[in-house]
Amino acid sequence: MKNKIKSIAFDADDTLWVNEPYFQEAEKQFCMLLEDYLPQHSVSQELFKTEMKNLHLYGYGVKGFVLCMIETASRISNATVPVKLIDEIITIGHDLLFKPIELLSGVSDALEQLKDDYRLIVATKGDLLDQQRKLKNSGLEDYFHHIEIMSDKKVSDYQKLLKHLDCKPENFLMLGNSIKSDILPVLELGGYAGHIPYYVTWAHEQHEPDLKHENFVELKSIDNILSYL
Repeated sequence: MKNKIKSIAFDADDTLWVNEPYFQEAEKQFCMLLEDYLPQHSVSQELFKTEMKNLHLYGYGVKGFVLCMIETASRISNATVPVKLIDEIITIGHDLLFKPIELLSGVSDALEQLKDDYRLIVATKGDLLDQQRKLKNSGLEDYFHHIEIMSDKKVSDYQKLLKHLDCKPENFLMLGNSIKSDILPVLELGGYAGHIPYYVTWAHEQHEPDLKHENFVELKSIDNILSYL
């Protein structure tokens, strides 16, 4: 890996900064709002069904999450949910959009050490405006040569990114917390990938961790990649 890598891409949410705990907190608040209709764990299951049904329409991010909460509330209440409760759901979404940016340990130091030797990229899913705002507020923007906010992270999406970067797969390293989104598609293309586990993962992104591949490394934290490079 050491002599091949020219471009290093980083996932953003739960790789550079905290994200999923905020969504889980918001989901808990939503489930509490609806507990007069269903037990909280059942509300959570219904919300996930709605999210999966609409993923191809809304993509990833806060806005789609809010729409899915409203749809779920309407469905499980048989369209009797009061307007006041809808207002509270919208407030949950607004609060998510204004959460502070909390960088994960080692991120700034790792980027500082890598920036002069590699072309650094952000490759992340999510809502365009929200991710742009988070990157700006993170203070990390100047480290990156290119920012790619992707509608999804499948093989074809990475192919488009590599073409835009004029980068061969064997010269590309992707770092992220999701085996499903950040690791497997890149390995399939012949690139390198490093998994940085985060203590909580959205159900849609969960994948069996036991992965063996010659181009794959399992890291304890983001700065561990320095020893591989």
